[in-house]
Amino acid sequence: MKVILFGASGMIGQGVLRECLLDHEVDTVLAIGRGATGASHPKLQERVWADLMDAAVIGPEAAGFEACFFCLGVSSAGMSEADYRRLTYDLTLHIAEPLARLNPAMTFIYLSGAGTDSSEKGRSMWARVKGQTENALLRLPFKAVMFRFGAVIPLHGITSRTRLYRWVYAITRPLWPLLRAAFPKDITTTEQIGRAMLKVARQGAPKRVMETRDITAL
Repeated sequence: MKVILFGASGMIGQGVLRECLLDHEVDTVLAIGRGATGASHPKLQERVWADLMDAAVIGPEAAGFEACFFCLGVSSAGMSEADYRRLTYDLTLHIAEPLARLNPAMTFIYLSGAGTDSSEKGRSMWARVKGQTENALLRLPFKAVMFRFGAVIPLHGITSRTRLYRWVYAITRPLWPLLRAAFPKDITTTEQIGRAMLKVARQGAPKRVMETRDITAL
């Protein structure tokens, strides 16, 4: 299986990349992002683009891939709706639309978030924009699946690039086993997300919009 991965340098993207490289059924991983992953592996190919809105990001070399795992995302904190929409809706569709034309049989998994507003009419700005993005992806001709994750625990030495998140994870680390035992349907790990994406790409998804409990059930 040939996989395109966006956001491989982020916390969840690092976990997805790890699982892709470990999976014996994955032949090629094309990681596209604003920065290098720092990883080295015979399966891994990297394309670094300072501006992912460049029209050349998705070129003919993206044809023939069976899956795309889209792990790019930004926090809406302190952002206007217009700016957040540009970096969420506009950027995602800028990449997804040409991929759907090149690979109509592709499985495209979008890393969304718990609480996303499918109605696109709620009060929460980020939830509306995420809902608009999900709905637009679901209308494209490839097999789009939404992963709405909640709390995610990083494993295998993976860390967040955000200083605040690193601090929170460091403080709460001793509680992780208790939290996972108490809330098994609401907390997942970077490893579980990566393995679930691969399973969906190979076998299909039980539903087009998957919450944390659906992801952990895989």
